[in-house]
Amino acid sequence: MELETTYVDVPIGDATMRTLVAAPANENQYPGIVFYSDIFQLTPSTTRWVKRLASYGFVVAAPEIYYRIEPAGTVLEFDDEGKTRGQADVDALTAAQFDEDITGTLEWLGGYSRVTSGPLGVAGHCTGGHIGFRAALSPAVAATALWYPTGLQNGKLGADADAGSLDRASAISGELLMIFGARDPHTSAAERAVVRAALDAAGTTYEWAEFNAEHAFARDVGPRWNPAATDDAFAQTVAFFTRTLE
Repeated sequence: MELETTYVDVPIGDATMRTLVAAPANENQYPGIVFYSDIFQLTPSTTRWVKRLASYGFVVAAPEIYYRIEPAGTVLEFDDEGKTRGQADVDALTAAQFDEDITGTLEWLGGYSRVTSGPLGVAGHCTGGHIGFRAALSPAVAATALWYPTGLQNGKLGADADAGSLDRASAISGELLMIFGARDPHTSAAERAVVRAALDAAGTTYEWAEFNAEHAFARDVGPRWNPAATDDAFAQTVAFFTRTLE
């Protein structure tokens, strides 16, 4: 499916959050999905993932999560300097600020003319997966696909040593798709077990998938990229959103 992409400024309080929007290149309406990136923001690798998802018949909105700190259009490199800067940026933001951004983005996407009137979806990678988990707490969200989310096991998100995200899992009314690399050093097998136990205790409806891959295995540059695992996880993600956002 051919796509069109644009950038919009989503209002958040007195500021605006630059957001990439990818959608099929026609006049039809499609289900809306918010996508939260990893700490490097909207890199070419990430935008390719966003466009790929949109090509299956979704309107995908990917905000710049550091708009409070960095100039619009900032993209960080996959190197030590980029990692250090990205981690410093995310550590300067609070869970309350991320929650404010979530509310504003969901409100904007829900009212966007290209989006159907049904429930919304959310996806996220890495730190964006944790932010996406908090977005799943909104009753407007029916489906959330989280790829290797970090910090859920102990609540660490940005400046908050424990944002209490898992403790609120019972508030999630939609479904979750949880995707991890089995060799992810950021969320060990024991830590993944903590996440899964909390979802079970909360009665959350979820699918769980682990692949023989490392953290950030969908990043299509560098040695971690696992094309086969990415394709399998992506197919599961598309099927998940197709079913839940109909």
